Amino acid sequence: MDIQFKRHRRLRSSANMRALLRETHLRAEDFIYPLFVVEGMNQRNEVASMPGVYHLSLDLLNAEIEEIVSLGIKSIILFGVPDAEQKDECGTQAFHDHGIVQRATRQVKEAFPELLVVADTCLCEYTDHGHCGIVENGEVLNDQSLELLARTAVSQAKAGADIIAPSNMMDGFVAAIRKGLDEAGFEHIPIMSYAVKYSSAFYGPFRDAAQSTPQFGDRKTYQMDPANRDEALREAQSDIEEGADFLIVKPALSYLDIIRDVKNNFNLPIVAYNVSGEYSMIKAAALNGWIDEKATVMEMLIGMKRAGTDLIITYFAKDVARWLKEEK
Repeated sequence: MDIQFKRHRRLRSSANMRALLRETHLRAEDFIYPLFVVEGMNQRNEVASMPGVYHLSLDLLNAEIEEIVSLGIKSIILFGVPDAEQKDECGTQAFHDHGIVQRATRQVKEAFPELLVVADTCLCEYTDHGHCGIVENGEVLNDQSLELLARTAVSQAKAGADIIAPSNMMDGFVAAIRKGLDEAGFEHIPIMSYAVKYSSAFYGPFRDAAQSTPQFGDRKTYQMDPANRDEALREAQSDIEEGADFLIVKPALSYLDIIRDVKNNFNLPIVAYNVSGEYSMIKAAALNGWIDEKATVMEMLIGMKRAGTDLIITYFAKDVARWLKEEK
């Protein structure tokens, strides 16, 4: 047959050939594993909407961290879930020196000093109304909330957090936190900003885990409209100018174009948050036998890396780290 064509299949002819030419790779070091810490003792309760994800009390936390470290994961992000009676209108437990995240951070850094602890810096888990700032007459007040967010960041840094990750989406939150950290002597602590955070339906299971569902309204006045693309670049640019050291795009799976846009435009480490809804959909389908969980998760996370992310916050971190070990 006298035709000319390229033989691309030559480079796919065996598993070793494909491995030799693979452009994008996953490593355990790429992952930041989320943990939900709670008050009480002997608490290891599975989140109903997130199979394999648990509320952990501090007496059981070190055993969990030992497993994480043994898998080669280098970073965790801590979310605090205080008791309901500890919540108030301004989220006092978020910036209390003896808050649940502060105590968890001190404990982890004492036992595992090399593990990087990222502290989620927000108020929604700690407020009785479930919003990410001070509320007055049904409105979330931007500027008045910044002081509390800065106080929260400083308290987390004092407890030993290696990275501050503010997720509240108030305008000016990076500038306020950077100023607060610097004035408190924490110039060396980087900020991993939730720079591009969409108002997403994929957060539902997280709100179950963090017990942070808004008691009225929604967060559309401060989180981004999923229909907007150019706005993401404006948000990221503002955070860079205010002092961000990392940029998070959240969610990840439906926003791969945004990850690539941010990567192409800014020379900072890009973090994708593989959020709770993305996790729970795969878990539910896998438990029903509808998909191959391992193959689907690996393809999804490779897609995030290929889109341009450097690091991935994912509830699949332990699973993927195990799979990667098995492949060696």
